[in-house]
Amino acid sequence: MQPHKPSAPSAPPGRFILISMAGAALAIGATAWLAQQAGVALLMAPFGASCVLAFGLPDSPLAQPRSIVGGHFLSTLVGFAALAAWGPTWWSAALSVALALGVMLWTRTVHAPAGADPLVVLATAPSISFLVTPVLAGSLIIVGCAWVVNNARARRSYPRYWW
Repeated sequence: MQPHKPSAPSAPPGRFILISMAGAALAIGATAWLAQQAGVALLMAPFGASCVLAFGLPDSPLAQPRSIVGGHFLSTLVGFAALAAWGPTWWSAALSVALALGVMLWTRTVHAPAGADPLVVLATAPSISFLVTPVLAGSLIIVGCAWVVNNARARRSYPRYWW
């Protein structure tokens, strides 16, 4: 007898895919438009991956507001600590991502895209205001758009929990 081989999950319905795509476009579009209007940075590359979770897998613990906002904020904070303590070295990059993962696990704010945030900080050495814009403001915009889109798709479906 051969062991059962699990197969990949089936694709979601077309309607779910289209609404997910619209949600991602809305979140990134709103963030980019608001950034342009306010003249401040509200976008960073990991936000694209956050949209994949928030709109494509909205039931996932990784897609909940506490994880999106908390994960990005804490991981970025770890990046700033690493930059201040060790500078932008190969080993500070490795250690800061490991520390960010540990902090997210410990605080129950695991958000996979936020694992890239320390690398963004080490690569760009932004000012501490980066924690507010784009990190906090952009995360909140994504969560707000996810709340609107996912609840329009199915009432009271998002979030599963806030904090």
